[in-house]
Parts: sequence; C-alpha cells; structure tokens
Amino acid sequence: MPTVPVLDAKGKAAGSLELKADVFGAEISAPLLHQAVTRELADRRAGTHDTKGRSEVSGGGRKPWKQKGTGRARQGSTRAVQWKGGGKPFGPTPRKYTKDMPRTMRRQALRAAIAAKIAAGELSAVETLDVRDGKTKSLVGRLAGLGANGTPTLIVVRELDGGLARAARNVPWLTVETPAHVSVYQLLRARRVVCERAGLVALEEALS
Repeated sequence: MPTVPVLDAKGKAAGSLELKADVFGAEISAPLLHQAVTRELADRRAGTHDTKGRSEVSGGGRKPWKQKGTGRARQGSTRAVQWKGGGKPFGPTPRKYTKDMPRTMRRQALRAAIAAKIAAGELSAVETLDVRDGKTKSLVGRLAGLGANGTPTLIVVRELDGGLARAARNVPWLTVETPAHVSVYQLLRARRVVCERAGLVALEEALS
C-alpha cells in the first residue's frame, strides 16, 4: 500500500498517510505518460500561425515579360514562390493541434504520474499550508522547511484561497492547483509535490 509522509510546519515527520493501492499503486507506464504529456502540450498550442501563398499575396497580375524572345526564363507572375515578395510554398496554415485520449487513459496516466512521484520520494503531505497574510516571504520560508526551495514545486490544495494565491503568484518555480485541475505534465515537471492532506484525499477520491 503506498504511503506518503506527513510533515509538520518545520518539515519534520509527523506521521504518514496510507493511500489506496488500487488508485496510487498503479503500474508506471512510460508510453502512457508520454502520450498524456504530448496531448496536454499539443492542446496548449493556439494553431493561429499563417503564411500567404501565391494566390493570397497582393500584386502579380501582369506577366513580367513576354514569353519568348527575351533570353530570360519564362515567368507568369512576380508573386510566384521564387520571386521576392512572392507567396511562401508549403507554409503553415491555421490548424488545431488537439489530440484525443480516452478518459480512462487520462485518469490512468494521472494515477501513474502520482505513483511515480511517490516511488521517487518526491511527494509529501502537510496538514495545511496556512498563509493568511498572503506574503510571498512567508510561503517561501514555509516551503524551504519542507525541502522545496528554488526547485520546480507543485502544491495541491483542496481549495485555493486568496492568501495562498496572492503569496504564490510571484514565485516563478511554484505552481498551485486544486485536485480537479492537476495534470500529468505538472506532476512530472515538478521536482517536489506538496499536498495538503485534504487535497490528497480529495484527489484520491476523484481517481477511485
């Protein structure tokens, strides 16, 4: 049965939290995790890139010179792809990069990502991250005591309050999410994952 250490405010062990083996004891499948991460990063792409072909650029309606007798190569338009100012051949056009992935596979990938963090010893739990003053210094000091200082860190809380959101928004290496919005990419990217006990239990219930 997977076990996660529970830390106190000073980063010392204050017990452990046993998780369901059928949820977080899943087999860690690298191809499944790769597919989930590829899908998530592809969905972030806007796909608004666009270039103009020879039929879209302005000008070029007149043949630059007559077909024969000049000694030069025949040309039909100054907006052909080989001309300066001409259209771009095989350029990108607006498209969607979204990839389909069954819901059961997405949930299994999330279970595998959490299992990988538990196996690596990079996931721990705290009773609560109480940052009522909303100060970044208080939050960073608290995380330093938990072993997260300057490394990519993911915090999972049951509910995101204003104080924690305000304290975390100026820290570039810190990401704060609720159980409903945690993604595989965020978990794999983070070197440290710190979960509130209530947030980890909620995540376990959602993936059961």
